[in-house]
Amino acid sequence: MTQDRRPPREADLSKVRTIPVATRPNKVRAEEFATAPGSDRSFAAFLRALPESLKAHDFRAIVDAVVSAARRKKGVIVMLGGHVVKTGIGPILVDLMQRGVITHLAMNGSAAIHDYEIARFGGTSEDVAAGLKDGTFGMAEETGRGLNEAFTQGIHHGWGMGESVARALEAAPSLAHSEHSIILAAHRQWIPVTVHAALGAEIIHQHPAADGAAIGDTSHRDFRRLASSCDDLHQGGVVLNLGSAVIMPEVFLKALTVARNIGAGRPIEFTTVDFDMQRHYRPRMNVVQRPVLAGGTGYEITGHHELLIPLLGWAVAEALDAG
Repeated sequence: MTQDRRPPREADLSKVRTIPVATRPNKVRAEEFATAPGSDRSFAAFLRALPESLKAHDFRAIVDAVVSAARRKKGVIVMLGGHVVKTGIGPILVDLMQRGVITHLAMNGSAAIHDYEIARFGGTSEDVAAGLKDGTFGMAEETGRGLNEAFTQGIHHGWGMGESVARALEAAPSLAHSEHSIILAAHRQWIPVTVHAALGAEIIHQHPAADGAAIGDTSHRDFRRLASSCDDLHQGGVVLNLGSAVIMPEVFLKALTVARNIGAGRPIEFTTVDFDMQRHYRPRMNVVQRPVLAGGTGYEITGHHELLIPLLGWAVAEALDAG
């Protein structure tokens, strides 16, 4: 029986049809390649030298969207996670606010805590593992009391959480680095600054001075302020999610829903961007994809905050200065 076995069939390649390479559409062209360093070593030259492909192409499109929004006075909402503040990119965001680019600064509670500690004490980010062993993790007296008392003041005066933190910093007898505080910078530039708390997820919620009513009232006021700012995105605005994997994507989706519900479908036709070190479900769905289904474009750039965000800030500044 094995002697009668026939070999498997083979395709006859002599019958294959070919096409001229000149008629084939190409995804990659030599004109789109990167340029090696030349005599011009400026940052503008570096940007021009990037290849016109994949994420380099997206990065240029993001810069163009931000610059266009700034020039047309459209909304540019920047949302932050705590790690972004810890990596020292505050001065980049302060510069963008001073240039009139950022129109709303939103952040999770972690980002606000790190910003507060940098402004007041000049340092932040404790050793979690060491503090967890003896129960001292997150128990800094001045941080917990200062922020919780700020929220208590906020609920009495009708302030949002971000505004409450800014006013507390302004009233402090001394600040180590006020120039690095993005919360203070936003407040002084009359830019809405909102903080979106997650009860039990932030170190100040375990402090004896914590008041759940004050936390909830001031943070919910900030949610309403963010929802109002979403309307400024209509026809050309930009949303930048910088390093928040859960809280800000979730909050933004609900704020956008409120804006569209009240505004009969607005806002549409805007740009969304997620910058983070790794890809997560919520930023992809709630920032990059779902919000622009009605119109607009979403991008995601993966990489370290301390590299990507300064690149973005410098690129936007370069374009604005060039006119």
